Amino acid sequence: MRQKSRHFTLEFKQKAVELSYLKADVKLVGQELDISPSIIYRWRKELKDYGNNSFLGRGTPKMTDEQKEIARLKRELKDSKLECDILKKAVSIFSRSDRENIDL
Repeated sequence: MRQKSRHFTLEFKQKAVELSYLKADVKLVGQELDISPSIIYRWRKELKDYGNNSFLGRGTPKMTDEQKEIARLKRELKDSKLECDILKKAVSIFSRSDRENIDL
């Protein structure tokens, strides 16, 4: 029978990782907290790789600060291109209507 998945808070994960470094025995810490040592190792790796951006929750991509900045800049560039395209279409529409009024 499958075990029900448990969800841990950000603070719990951070304290578990901190405790594992202090005691230097991950297996013992896992037994004390009633979690698998492999989970603690995974949390340690995630905290090391992503720092403040680790443990964000389900479905949230983990990104470094540089990756977040790149994503933000890509969104801004996409919005700017869209605005430029809209302005080009508006200019062509207004210039076409001006030519039609002159011919009359």
